[in-house]
Amino acid sequence: MRLGSVVAAVTLVTALPVSGHGQTFRANIDLVNFGVTVSDRRSAFVADLAADDFEILEDGRRQTITFFARGDQQDSAPEIHVGLLFDTSGSMGQDIQLSRSAAVKFLNTLSDAKDMTLVDFDTEVRVARYGQKDFPRMVERIRARKPDGYTALYDAMGVYLDGSSDDEGRTILVLYTDGGDTRSTLGFGDLMTLIRASDVTVYAIGFLNNQSSSTRTEQRARLYQIAEATGGQAFFPTAMKDVEAAYDKIVAQIRAQYSLGYTSTNTKPDGQWRKVEIRIKRPELKDLKIQTRKGYFAPYKQP
Repeated sequence: MRLGSVVAAVTLVTALPVSGHGQTFRANIDLVNFGVTVSDRRSAFVADLAADDFEILEDGRRQTITFFARGDQQDSAPEIHVGLLFDTSGSMGQDIQLSRSAAVKFLNTLSDAKDMTLVDFDTEVRVARYGQKDFPRMVERIRARKPDGYTALYDAMGVYLDGSSDDEGRTILVLYTDGGDTRSTLGFGDLMTLIRASDVTVYAIGFLNNQSSSTRTEQRARLYQIAEATGGQAFFPTAMKDVEAAYDKIVAQIRAQYSLGYTSTNTKPDGQWRKVEIRIKRPELKDLKIQTRKGYFAPYKQP
């Protein structure tokens, strides 16, 4: 799904080309992909399940799993693309130092990522993609940005989702913001439609301590909504130790994430929303919790 005028407004920053090859996750354009995380009652991730332990229902109809990989087996897991959405608007003035430190620290936690895309935004949205060897340039860019301007958060997310739509493998987006959007041409409802249409897993790091209590409640709810729609999580740190705890959990979830793919039995290219339910089949594992997307939009072809 393209964003038209939003994409046209992006300032694209040239970065060095990304090199390297990895396993292709999308075997063909008809393969429906889901990242799935399973946890027990103590919130510990369960990473040792097999394909036969899962079943997938699309609009109530059972589907056949044709692709399966475990995140903890890096030799067979799909390659990882990481996005960093970095809020540099004026409202981040009191939180920018913690946000910078948090973003730089995160760069060291996923050294096996194929590439990282930095989207830094204020009134404008700027995008640059970096390969592994170019991460120091990305760190310099993060440290150089000074807080100024309004907050085009939804436009920035829309631009990233549009640009990542052709990536093969798993796509992880970590968002750093104080939450409030004051500039975007894209509305929150439209953003949620784009999120539901993507297969990106979003982790939101919200720096909300310096917001008013009413604003904080609203922005916390929206960041939760964004993350949970993708099977990700939202965190609200107040100190670096909180950031480190959040990163530990994010990395653990990525490593424990299963990749499941299937070809839908519904071949209609109608562009409609399809509800997907992923279950654990074994009765003795019925108490396990599953985090994943709730469905996807079917491809659309004009009659």
